[in-house]
Amino acid sequence: MLKHRGFPGRLPGTDFQFVVRRPNPKGVTALTKRERFRDRKPMDRRAGAAFMQALWEQFGDQPFERGNLDAGRLSWLFGREVLPAEDPFDPADYEALLVIDVDAAQLAFPDAFDGSPM
Repeated sequence: MLKHRGFPGRLPGTDFQFVVRRPNPKGVTALTKRERFRDRKPMDRRAGAAFMQALWEQFGDQPFERGNLDAGRLSWLFGREVLPAEDPFDPADYEALLVIDVDAAQLAFPDAFDGSPM
């Protein structure tokens, strides 16, 4: 499992996790498309925006390996702002390649794109 150095571990001051420390011994947690409802709590919205901003700053519009990125946090974006970058795609693989759909991400999280990616 690739560890993304420099990627924030969590949203500061919260328990919203962005990365995992070690591979799951029971098997890789598969990415699934999770429904986001309009009545989400403000803190949930901030966590999603902060995670999207961290993805943008780390990877930009280039494909990236899932690695140690948290499956739960990725699943809130998967299928909309974060898409598979390869075909066939295995949602239960730490080496699976993903890519940010920049247009969809900018619509959903406009504040995350104030700066350009590193």
